Amino acid sequence: MKYMLVMRATDEAYAGMGEVDFEKMLEIVGQFNEELIRAGVLLAAEGLTDPAEGVVVDYSAEQPIVTDGPYGETKELFGGFYILNVASKEEAIEWAKRMPMAAPGFKTEIRRVASIEEFPQDNEWVKKEREWREATGQL
Repeated sequence: MKYMLVMRATDEAYAGMGEVDFEKMLEIVGQFNEELIRAGVLLAAEGLTDPAEGVVVDYSAEQPIVTDGPYGETKELFGGFYILNVASKEEAIEWAKRMPMAAPGFKTEIRRVASIEEFPQDNEWVKKEREWREATGQL
């Protein structure tokens, strides 16, 4: 089963990351990533750029409204993610408990990634997506 580990932090915790030596952070995170690779569970892992570089598309109006970041109303910022292929939610939790650089103000949200097999296989759009996945080597 695939699980996404979503790394989140409060504004204060995210700002505090700027005080961490970047080379040391790369080493610590790199060692964790290496553990995930050796265990054969890592499918993807990405960090995100500064929220000030992002935008929000809000669909609450008739025409979508685009707002530049940072997101003043957001209590926690989404900083990056891992996608793991593990046997259970419990295993995903155990990996999340070992997340490096975690401290007060940081959280990891764990969500199962639905597989294409969970959708109606006779649906034309599911069939098209399956064809695309097969053509790109994702199945």
